[in-house]
Amino acid sequence: MRLRGAGLRFGPRRLWEGLDLDVAPGEFLAVLGPNGSGKTTLLRVLLGLQGLSEGTVEVAGRPATRGSRLIGTIPQQTSFPADTPLRGRDLVALGIDGHRWGPRIFGRKAVDARVDQLLDKVGASDYADRPVGTLSGGEQQRLRAAQALADDPRLLLCDEPLLSLDMHHQQGVSALIHRQTEERDAAVVFVTHEINPILQYVDRVLYLAGGRFHIGTPREVMTGEVLSELYGSPIEVFNSNGRIVVVGIPDAVAHHHGEDKG
Repeated sequence: MRLRGAGLRFGPRRLWEGLDLDVAPGEFLAVLGPNGSGKTTLLRVLLGLQGLSEGTVEVAGRPATRGSRLIGTIPQQTSFPADTPLRGRDLVALGIDGHRWGPRIFGRKAVDARVDQLLDKVGASDYADRPVGTLSGGEQQRLRAAQALADDPRLLLCDEPLLSLDMHHQQGVSALIHRQTEERDAAVVFVTHEINPILQYVDRVLYLAGGRFHIGTPREVMTGEVLSELYGSPIEVFNSNGRIVVVGIPDAVAHHHGEDKG
């Protein structure tokens, strides 16, 4: 995907401007920043759901458009009601032909075969026939990942997919998303408040804060100097046992990189 001179405003409020960004096939980009900095709005721009105030956006060499089958999306983790009758495999099948009206174009056997393939890919075969409302948050996220991968997307957008998941499920979901970059050469844009669970997979970071941004490798961006400049306040960054610990982010915009907000 490509952004050139991209800017976004809501009335007098500027989220960001002058953003030039290319994400190449097979690249894993993490998007970080405080609440309200425009992380999820950036995904909406890529999905064609939100227009830019200025600049251009392209996905796979084409202008971003609503409903593009070149894009897969894994949303934030939200639990299904316990009495939801939809089975796991039915949820995944919606990623194959849920956008079509009328009789199924593909045969039932072909759809079932593709669903089984996707379920195996994300390690969800064992609970495919259970109602989604009875599954754990991690199990539901694996099914959402399978649904997002149904069209073999060129670009995979992930909006806080690890939110509310325990460490085990965070690791599992992160690994299967990264596998898409390795096996299918897909680009990944991963919005998160917590970089540590995905740090081993991240190629570059886009950090949004205070209407400004910084782009680079984790080592280049996650520094006290860079974050202090973005926030206009002294920030300290430490590396501890392979984890990034950020200290000093103002409480009004604090978010989690494993920081101690002392």
